[in-house]
Amino acid sequence: MGNTTQNGEPNFGSFDPNAVPSPCYVIDEAKIEANLQILKQVQERSGAKVLLALKAFSMFSLAPLIMRYLKGVCASGLNEARLGREEFKSEVHTYSAAIRPQEFDSLLQLSDHLVFNSVNQWHLYRERALNYQKNCGRGIEFGLRINPEHSEGETPMYDPCAPCSRMGIRAHDFTQVNLDGISGLHFHTLCEQEFGPLSRTLDAVENAFGETLHQLTWVNFGGGHHITREGYDIDGLVERIKDFQQKYQVQVYLEPGEAIALDAGILVTEVLDTLHNTMDLAIVDASATCHMPDVLEMPYRPRLTGAGEPNEHPLTYRLGGPSCLAGDVIGDYSFTKPLVIGQRLTFEDMGIYTMVKNSTFNGINLPSIAVWSSETQKLRIIKHFGYDDFKQRLS
Repeated sequence: MGNTTQNGEPNFGSFDPNAVPSPCYVIDEAKIEANLQILKQVQERSGAKVLLALKAFSMFSLAPLIMRYLKGVCASGLNEARLGREEFKSEVHTYSAAIRPQEFDSLLQLSDHLVFNSVNQWHLYRERALNYQKNCGRGIEFGLRINPEHSEGETPMYDPCAPCSRMGIRAHDFTQVNLDGISGLHFHTLCEQEFGPLSRTLDAVENAFGETLHQLTWVNFGGGHHITREGYDIDGLVERIKDFQQKYQVQVYLEPGEAIALDAGILVTEVLDTLHNTMDLAIVDASATCHMPDVLEMPYRPRLTGAGEPNEHPLTYRLGGPSCLAGDVIGDYSFTKPLVIGQRLTFEDMGIYTMVKNSTFNGINLPSIAVWSSETQKLRIIKHFGYDDFKQRLS
């Protein structure tokens, strides 16, 4: 049984998991390009500009491909901004919840848009920002992140509009802002969601900040848009963007991360041992805590090629990683045949929020990284990790 995407299309069905070292992330560049083609259509039809959110997918070896379709990247701080400028060589839009004073000048030099999170942050850096803008000899614009106080997320940890959120300026506090020098607003309320939640968010934004919108030149709708998922209402998105841009005479930006690499990656892992303690167990060389931390943070159960839900097939195993963390558990899966030592397994949709969140806890190596094409079957190993990568993070 091969991988199928959420769109129901075969993806890694012809890929041989024994062709790469284990563990290994494998990215299908043909699927990446298919996702990018959808996003390009949204740009062309709506007039919006789409940016890659590096926080979700920072695979700079694919930057030439990605930048054939998108307008730039969005960064969450200095290192991502530098990566965007050096490797993606296009627009860099930077937002940080708070800026470290010693990094501010570098952020000015690297960014095309720099978005401030609070009234305090903007007023603290405003004079320096405007002086740089006046004298730098290139275009740089400044924006503010707003909190529309409209929650659409189902997981509180990923809800920027939850009570007590530190993300963005509420309408109540917005009256304190000196808008001289501000050309745009940024908001982010979504997480892996469809057009409906965005539409409702826009209603809230317009109700709370409508007067200010008429004074701007751009508005960034943030990320979390699952535009490349089957069934996404692209027509609705396009029309709403066109209407919004016409109404307020602004340029709209979208900054999806997951949509670029949705269903475009797998994590190959190998069974190291099997045992029994109340239920059948298997230890694999991929770790939830080190290699797919959202399994523990969300939590969620990643899809596993060829496996079923617990008890769907005759044999149910709990899969865990090799670390000493008792909770390093990936999930329970059922199989038609017993797992054996040395067997390769593939976890699906592992391109997003994996490589960017890896750790070397317990001295466990990071997975290798490979690029493969489901169209040409061409495979290349991009990177291996070892002791030096572990050691350089320590002192």
